[in-house]
Amino acid sequence: MLLSIEINGQQVSAKRGETILAVLNRIGVKVPTLCYLGSLSPTGSCRMCVVEIEGLSHLVPACSHQVEEWMQIHTHSPRVLKARKAIVELLLANHPDDCLYCDRNGTCELQDLSEELQVRERRYTNSYKPIQVDKACPSIQRDPGKCVLCGRCNRVCTEIIGVSAIDSVGRGSSTRIGTSYNRGLNFNACVRCGQCIMVCPTAALTERTSLPQVLEAMANPDLYPVVQFSPTVPSAIAEEFGLKSNKDIMNILRSALKKTGFRQSFDVSLASDLTIMEEAAIFLERWPGKTPLFTSCCPAWARYIEVFRPEFAGNLSPVRSPQQIMGTLIKEYITSSAGIKAGKVFVVSIMPCTSKKAEAEFEKNGTRAVDAVITIRELVRLIRLLGIDLASLEPEPAENAFSISSSAGRLFGISGGHLEGLMRSIHFMSTGQELNPVRINDLRGLKPRKETRMRINKLPVNVVAVNGLANAIALLDEIANGRDDIHIVEVMACPNGCINGGGQKIGSDEKNLKARMKALYDVDEEEMVKVAHKNPTLNELFDKFLSKPNSKRNQEVLQKDLSKTISE
Repeated sequence: MLLSIEINGQQVSAKRGETILAVLNRIGVKVPTLCYLGSLSPTGSCRMCVVEIEGLSHLVPACSHQVEEWMQIHTHSPRVLKARKAIVELLLANHPDDCLYCDRNGTCELQDLSEELQVRERRYTNSYKPIQVDKACPSIQRDPGKCVLCGRCNRVCTEIIGVSAIDSVGRGSSTRIGTSYNRGLNFNACVRCGQCIMVCPTAALTERTSLPQVLEAMANPDLYPVVQFSPTVPSAIAEEFGLKSNKDIMNILRSALKKTGFRQSFDVSLASDLTIMEEAAIFLERWPGKTPLFTSCCPAWARYIEVFRPEFAGNLSPVRSPQQIMGTLIKEYITSSAGIKAGKVFVVSIMPCTSKKAEAEFEKNGTRAVDAVITIRELVRLIRLLGIDLASLEPEPAENAFSISSSAGRLFGISGGHLEGLMRSIHFMSTGQELNPVRINDLRGLKPRKETRMRINKLPVNVVAVNGLANAIALLDEIANGRDDIHIVEVMACPNGCINGGGQKIGSDEKNLKARMKALYDVDEEEMVKVAHKNPTLNELFDKFLSKPNSKRNQEVLQKDLSKTISE
């Protein structure tokens, strides 16, 4: 039912039950928010979005107050602006003055609000006491001194991720955001996905940067620095620097990486093809018996199983993540074949993910497959630090066959893509015929949960792709309560998958996500090789370094011992 309200002297139609903020957003009137998250129910706790309603003695939060027919609303009256300014001034009274060297300088919402509301002096003073920075987690750094108590992080952690690693502690003026027993993020339920970073308005939550380590390695003449990058990186970099995300952007990225000082660059999608081949062989060996098979390339998901649901450990694929596989290939085969000692090779990963930083710390036989992980945000800082102008670069083609991959491997960046590539090869390995059509529409798009039913050799194969860890938890509960018709489950902890990973650009919206998704699907449309089992480079790897999928040799190199660790 529609009703008529007045906003800033203009008659506006609104739906009964709508919030004032929803109406304002629809008609293009911007009011500032801090605690509000569009995908979650409003709390109205920060009061930044207050508006004035004629006839009411108090200001009301637009995010949680519903419209009524008699309302005459003023969004930027002198009273409203004064209240918002006072809120920012009170927040700044408890905030450190280190904007010049803060990690979020230029992308801080508190800084933006201070500018917008013309805060030019400190009117309120408080005895600010520095609070110890939580550096326990290898992926995420937490600085409680910069927290503005908006509550976004703990709401995302609880409602979207489902682990409640951080929460409000204390009452009244003593309230703060903390961890269980104040032990630090690495000692509790944190799965290191980084979604808390994506919603934090300040630098209270940031990634643990590896840039100093990377710069030092590139300046060391005794090291041979190489880089591998996720298939989500090219389109994200194009977006950041205002370039068109077309077929040239991959080679422009290679050119930029070469200018930074990396000797060679590799697309992780080759390792994704290997992941598909291994998991297809494992599934066909188990099916139709020990199922469902869970994918394991998302380390946040693997850590969740390890910490919260170890009863499902046997369902988790033993195949290492593409990052770990590619790092192993680089050190143990690719560079060694060129006469470079593995001890001199320094492997850097560029990932849209913060949990990959923790994953890279695991060692096999005393060595690490990956020496450092930087997020897409860190790569942007590196490019700008070194003064590289991407718009002026000439595309740099791949230098060797180990950068060749199928488009199936590139699809790993979007929820459902891993499963789509996997089903293409499972169908071929089981029937000897290509899946036709190769595109699986039921596994595409931005839905949080996607299911499809197929028949292979007259037997049903039911598969599910789920993103957002809380949605995966709900699926686990279904399976635990007796649902037995699911054969393969792909899980990505971050909503919509790696295109929205914890290492992506802060402030991304649905338009950005759709553009990144389209870039990956476009690659799948344009590439000639759309299935992992037709990647010609794999034949060389199988002949000279590995063996047939799920063989003893492959298990040694590409798989992990789940009896010892899951998150490795």
